[in-house]
Amino acid sequence: MKEILINELTDFKIGHAQDEKGGTGCTVILCEKGAVAGVDVRGGGPATRETDLLNPKNMVEQIHAVTLAGGSAFGLEASCGVMAYLSEHQIGFDMKGIYIPIVSGACLFDCSVADPKAYPTKKMGYQACQNASHELSKQGCIGAGTGASVGKFLGFNKAMKTGLGHAAFQVGDVMVAAIVAVNACGDVYFENSEKPIAGIYDYPNKKRLSTLDIIFENQPIEESCGMNTTIGCILTNAKLTKAQANKIASMAHNGYARTIRPVHTSSDGDTIFAMASQQVEAQPDVVGALAAKAMAKAIENACLYATPLYGLTTYSEICK
Repeated sequence: MKEILINELTDFKIGHAQDEKGGTGCTVILCEKGAVAGVDVRGGGPATRETDLLNPKNMVEQIHAVTLAGGSAFGLEASCGVMAYLSEHQIGFDMKGIYIPIVSGACLFDCSVADPKAYPTKKMGYQACQNASHELSKQGCIGAGTGASVGKFLGFNKAMKTGLGHAAFQVGDVMVAAIVAVNACGDVYFENSEKPIAGIYDYPNKKRLSTLDIIFENQPIEESCGMNTTIGCILTNAKLTKAQANKIASMAHNGYARTIRPVHTSSDGDTIFAMASQQVEAQPDVVGALAAKAMAKAIENACLYATPLYGLTTYSEICK
């Protein structure tokens, strides 16, 4: 196994658009030729689009994009812009001259960081497509990670800034990448360790607090604790069926569990998509194991590349 760059998966394009003043944004992953896809939604408060059609029992075999966005349920509008862009470029299912692209998506809650009325619009989704390319995507406070934060269990004034991260690995000819916007209820740790990266931060005393310890002490939950959700997507060049793509999305949640504590809570809408471009024969369990590894690393990067914004500190600032 070796670590590679996400843009080495050349069947996919990644683009971002954001409103930094408003504290929100969106990220689009395009596969213009179509990708077999799956999804696994485990959080208790999801905001998602076009997930039912990814069930193996349903007809549609390919999708053309996944949108990750802020704005809570309002942010689902960004996918309409993605649809418009793809249709204009004759990408999608040709229905008597009308091109109908399939765009799945999920949103996180970032409405508390800056302008509570700001959210990713149709125009922003369209702009993200215009910005999509094979160039190496930036990480940190960009796209869907613009307004992302963690550590809100005791209130937003004790949160830390996170963002968007990605990572990729390769075994033989099989490439697997993960891209994720981290906005979790729980704290983020380095994979399989007790070393925290981001979570509740006591600003006056300049020290980190453990969300799990606070939960176990049965302290009152702040309203802002419900303003969460980690959303991501797995990209691979493997040949997969819809059922296998759904399994890959499921296995990728192990990456969440290795780095976020607690995870998949009733206050999260944790969702992972998987997109397969059907280029290389692969064992699904190998792809799934790589997906979990890539997702864990991407979550770490989402925190490590974040920069202080909206009055919130980051790992890089604390560890100067």
